[in-house]
Amino acid sequence: MDKTIRIVGAVLAVVVVASIGILFFGTPAPQTAVTADTIYFFYGEECPHCHNVMPFINNLTAKYPQANIQVLEVWHNQTNARIYTKANAAAGLSTTPGVPEVVLGKTVLIGETQIPDQLESLVQEYLKKKQ
Repeated sequence: MDKTIRIVGAVLAVVVVASIGILFFGTPAPQTAVTADTIYFFYGEECPHCHNVMPFINNLTAKYPQANIQVLEVWHNQTNARIYTKANAAAGLSTTPGVPEVVLGKTVLIGETQIPDQLESLVQEYLKKKQ
């Protein structure tokens, strides 16, 4: 019984210390940094054009697992929306063009025709440069 009380007390102490840490220091901010070595695919949950492109994106991420392809929903996720805005600004765009969109550095592909037509060769070039 004495051992059980000690264990419960220790667990309770950990919970209290963790709670105090969160209270005073808060939770860490979500990562919104944009990197030039990431291939971003931005989409909207209810976007029919995005849904048409998604199987292609899923196949590409499976075919090239070594590529740093990030699939980010931007209509309902504020962290992803900030990344979307920053990635477009880093690409030199003053406004966001809409989804579906791919951004890699200064290269931007938009829409359900341009993305399937050009993205795989862009990924292949990207991987050659990484070697």
